Amino acid sequence: MDHIELSLTQSLDHCIKCNICTSACPVAAVTDVFPGPKYVGPQAQRFRHAAQPVPDASVDYCSGCRVCNQVCPTGVRIAELNARARAQIVAERGMPLRNRIIARSGLVGRLSSGPHAPLVNFTLNFAPARWIIERVMGIHRHAPLPKASTYTFRRWFKRRKPATNGRRPQVVYFHGCSTNYYEPHVGKAAIAVLEHLGFEVIVPPQRCCGLPLLSNGDFPAAQSHHEYNVAQLLPYARAGIPIVGTSTSCTLTLKEEAPELLGLHGDDIRAVAAGTYDIFEFLRDLHQQGRLRTDFRPIERELPYHPPCQLRAHRIGRPVLDVLGLIPGLRLRESRAECCGIAGTYGLKREKYQIAMDVGKPLFDFVRASGQDLALCDSETCRWQISGATGVATRHPIEILAEAYGLSV
Repeated sequence: MDHIELSLTQSLDHCIKCNICTSACPVAAVTDVFPGPKYVGPQAQRFRHAAQPVPDASVDYCSGCRVCNQVCPTGVRIAELNARARAQIVAERGMPLRNRIIARSGLVGRLSSGPHAPLVNFTLNFAPARWIIERVMGIHRHAPLPKASTYTFRRWFKRRKPATNGRRPQVVYFHGCSTNYYEPHVGKAAIAVLEHLGFEVIVPPQRCCGLPLLSNGDFPAAQSHHEYNVAQLLPYARAGIPIVGTSTSCTLTLKEEAPELLGLHGDDIRAVAAGTYDIFEFLRDLHQQGRLRTDFRPIERELPYHPPCQLRAHRIGRPVLDVLGLIPGLRLRESRAECCGIAGTYGLKREKYQIAMDVGKPLFDFVRASGQDLALCDSETCRWQISGATGVATRHPIEILAEAYGLSV
């Protein structure tokens, strides 16, 4: 038993069977196929053993939102127990082709983006094609799929003329798959803001953070991705150069999700984790140090804002509210919904699509009730889910900050 498995097993003894996790679980609230975190987590874990078959495959219906971890009064690491149990199922039974494909975000992005992106987007919005994909692949015909970009963020970054203004402090940008292949405008806004604040931005080679692989139980592939990213980021972390990301899921994976689930706790892993920040966490730190420019243009708007599960799992509060609250005239209404339901690739799957929509209903109702034509969220998959369910456009908060600075992106 590795040390992370031992740590998780020992945490079972702290479960007091209070059922708070089950009461708070957004998935258990909308479906009976998932009996709840307590049952598939600490309770079922006592029956799991490497030499025995998995006792209950319903753990695969855990979305990994981590709400259970947040509410557990004794600190049982339920989400990690469930993720490891899912990986055991995959090790025993193999991974379905659908999961193998959608877990490889970088590969899918590379195949989708580029000059042929309009054809890809047309096909994925063509109802008969989606029906066939659902029948053959098991990806629900109405699940929100992002529009591929005709160019990648990395291609744009390499071709641009960087800001040069003497010696500037440096910052590393981890863009992730979504920004590179689907939403380059988010990365462009981040670069514009960071350069406006006087930073030289470095974009090193990087792979997918590995979260989709972890979520689908392919731990060996996730470990390969994480170790590659650590090797690329380590020189900067060792030099004290901060690593920031606009995907709150990617930054959480670099900080703790991959190290905890994979049992990777060497000095290099810890150095990268300690040097990684969600971008608004970084900007809030700058403000607290008196280094954040506040030459904002007023934005007279009231916008709904959803702090996604992955952001809340950082345990850093609501840095978006702290930073965007400095913009004159801008008012943000925070969603109290637990989850949008999509959970990365979870809501794409035919058998889980309706569960995801039912989980996200309180959020969708909140966005519609706001009466606004725009909503904000830190997570790309949450943004796609919100727009797909409500028809309301969504943006990353960094885009609003760039607008307030008067930056053209």
